[in-house]
Amino acid sequence: MKVSIITVVYNNKTYIEDCIRSVLSQTYKDIEHIIIDGGSADGTLDVIKQYKDKISKVISEPDNGIYDALNKGIRLASGNIVGFLHADDIYANDKVIDKVAYVFMKNSIDSCYGDLQYVKKDNINRVIRHWKSSEYEYRKFKYGWMPPHPTLFVKREIYDKYGSFNTEYKIAADYELMLRLLWKYKISTHYIPEVLIKMRIGGASNKSLKNLIRKSSEDYKAIKNYNAGGIYTLFLKNLSKIPQFFIRSKN
Repeated sequence: MKVSIITVVYNNKTYIEDCIRSVLSQTYKDIEHIIIDGGSADGTLDVIKQYKDKISKVISEPDNGIYDALNKGIRLASGNIVGFLHADDIYANDKVIDKVAYVFMKNSIDSCYGDLQYVKKDNINRVIRHWKSSEYEYRKFKYGWMPPHPTLFVKREIYDKYGSFNTEYKIAADYELMLRLLWKYKISTHYIPEVLIKMRIGGASNKSLKNLIRKSSEDYKAIKNYNAGGIYTLFLKNLSKIPQFFIRSKN
């Protein structure tokens, strides 16, 4: 069972090597690593070239944003399973893809997800926010629940059938995608109750008040589009993040 890992990067020479090495450290060996670079000019490509013999595919060209770049990666993927590891992120340990592949092989499922840690940029051992998810229940989407998208692994055939990221959404296309796949089309999923990915803080949706407002607007658009609740859903979705700053993981 081949697993395709898609990494999107643009001018991030500081952390791209950590990301690449994290993929290379995985004990599961049937991995296809695809890197989609947006035309970096800061030395990022020089770092990537150091690992050219160990990376399956590299594309470097301008794109129309992160979701457009992720869609390029999905189109290039040849694995049975597709996952994402952004340039700022690393796997929590070297057994993550082993565990992901195992649950797909053991269970008849379309997707799986786990827990996520937000960590300091310069110290990945300093946890800022711990997103402990929970077992999947369909109804929970109406109460603002969602799995951590960076930890979501999906069969490639699901993207072929139901589509990839909707680029009309500039900040919340990941939420729209999960509502479409898990809520609208009710694909099956499985929860892995442990931290799968460590994400350095500083994502696009949290960079400014303007982005936070836009994200909430796009979230609400997706909620209404799929009849997945109302304004209370958006409120609970945002409220659910607060406890994540106080949870301390044992992982």
